[in-house]
Amino acid sequence: MTKNPNPPPSWMEYGIVIAVIVGFVALIFWGIGLLVDNLVWLIPPAMEQQLGNIIVPEFAKQAKPSPAQTKLNQLLDQLETHLPNKSDRDYQLLYIPAPTINALAIPGDTIVVYQGLLRKIESENELMMILGHELGHFANRDHLRGITRSLALQVLLAVVFGDSGVGSWAGGALEAVANATYSQGQELQADEFGLYLLAKHYHHVAGAVDFFHRIKDQGYATIPFLASHPHPQARIDRLEHLIKSQGYSIGHKTPLPSILRS
Repeated sequence: MTKNPNPPPSWMEYGIVIAVIVGFVALIFWGIGLLVDNLVWLIPPAMEQQLGNIIVPEFAKQAKPSPAQTKLNQLLDQLETHLPNKSDRDYQLLYIPAPTINALAIPGDTIVVYQGLLRKIESENELMMILGHELGHFANRDHLRGITRSLALQVLLAVVFGDSGVGSWAGGALEAVANATYSQGQELQADEFGLYLLAKHYHHVAGAVDFFHRIKDQGYATIPFLASHPHPQARIDRLEHLIKSQGYSIGHKTPLPSILRS
């Protein structure tokens, strides 16, 4: 019998090919992330507002004017006065009466807060820490990174694989926002920014770590959007280190406004 001059590849050869492909894809992902991190600062506010005009209405449909939303916007306005870099941007807050435990920053200078999150909060200080955290994402332009990376990846896949279904960029942006996940480093930076605003507003940082203690004790893993975030204990440790190193004092907490408790 004549020996086959081209025997089928072995499992080891298959493994090598797969490893090379995975490594190549990982390298592309890394390159896209690095490119986005540098280019995101060049996105002009006008372009960001145009993107917000597409995304914000989808969330606004779920939020209706209410005393709770009005109060949340008043608190957000108070925090804005302490932003280190003053600008003509006017942040707004949309309150969605749904059990989802989440808050997020989206293009269009908008913060979304769900009722489910408020039910986990016990003081105004905790709430202001969370709002300050979301303002930190704006300050670091994190709210644009996930969307930009998603769109860049879709374009890359369309070029490489001829994916004709990548025509709807708005749909991709909406999906990226709805499933927004920031890197652990970005979350910790936003925590630090929130702590700074908390100290500026109250002249102390009482309540800064209360929310993280509560979600750690009540089941951190049961809150889907926190899956990609640093573990609550890591965030507590970092914040307590910052509180000590910055010499922040711990004062008395302000009760959560009654309209938000209801």
